[in-house]
Amino acid sequence: MQAINFNRIKGKVANFKDASVLVLGDLILDEFLWGDVSRISPEAPVPVVWVKKESFMPGGASNVANNLRSLGAKVHLVGVVGDDERGAILKGELEQKGINTAGIITDDSRPTILKTRVVAQHQQVVRIDKERVDPLHANVVAKMAQHVGQIIKDVDAVIIEDYGKGVITSALLSKIVPIAKKHNKIISVDPKEEHFKYYKGISVITPNNHEASKAVGFRIKDEATLVKAGRELLKKLNCKIALITLGENGMAVFQKSKPMKHIATVAQEVFDVSGAGDTVIASYTLALAAGADPVTAAYIANCAGGIVVGKVGIAVVSPDELLDRIRKELDKTQ
Repeated sequence: MQAINFNRIKGKVANFKDASVLVLGDLILDEFLWGDVSRISPEAPVPVVWVKKESFMPGGASNVANNLRSLGAKVHLVGVVGDDERGAILKGELEQKGINTAGIITDDSRPTILKTRVVAQHQQVVRIDKERVDPLHANVVAKMAQHVGQIIKDVDAVIIEDYGKGVITSALLSKIVPIAKKHNKIISVDPKEEHFKYYKGISVITPNNHEASKAVGFRIKDEATLVKAGRELLKKLNCKIALITLGENGMAVFQKSKPMKHIATVAQEVFDVSGAGDTVIASYTLALAAGADPVTAAYIANCAGGIVVGKVGIAVVSPDELLDRIRKELDKTQ
């Protein structure tokens, strides 16, 4: 691979607006209650949060879609919401951002997933989850697969975002993956550790250190075990790229018949890791769709992830922010 070059990266980021990505997965509405703590409750040893503001953000696969849209891509989102107020709020938030929601199926047998985070003085105090995670009915799976089949020719890549909430199953992927492969689309998966057996034949897998360790059956504890795990993932899933994220140690890119490439972390300060994995798979897949090679795409994704962990709450990155960070990081090495 050629050395990382800012002008070449700038050209790839400029291509983001011409790319179209389909995101399939668990849709979540993130609710934030923002406030202050000034005392401890007399009822129990817990802080009393005086809520001053409430906000909603797309979460789960919706956050991946939101990240893609913020970076300039055209986005089609496929998933499930309940026939409830939460679902209406989530769809409204997505449509306001310009995300195509025609592939969102309303299922009146299950509620829209809600994660409520209470934040005081920039510190998350508690998270409350409301959800049902049983698998979808066969007719809902059929509707989702049908929609993907209808739009697959119009997209450059498919991102499968598996939060383990019941949407991503072998029944669904056995329909979706062959459709995407037939049309020669990039297929990226942000995995759930229990579901690795579902992902065979995809293009890209983006596990974190823990998920990769679970998938290969041994703990990643040094460079030797990291290399072994990356090679094992490529072989096990018959995929082209394994991108293992390593937290404060950056990320590692594995490709068949090529040496591992390590990308050092660029995070300056870490305020909130919520949604960082969503940003990484969104920016990595988008960079590939825009013509970047797998290692340059990882450099771009690493910088994008470094930006969002420096923000409070579920955050996204703009192309200008991304280019500014990349320029600064490259200046440090010159």
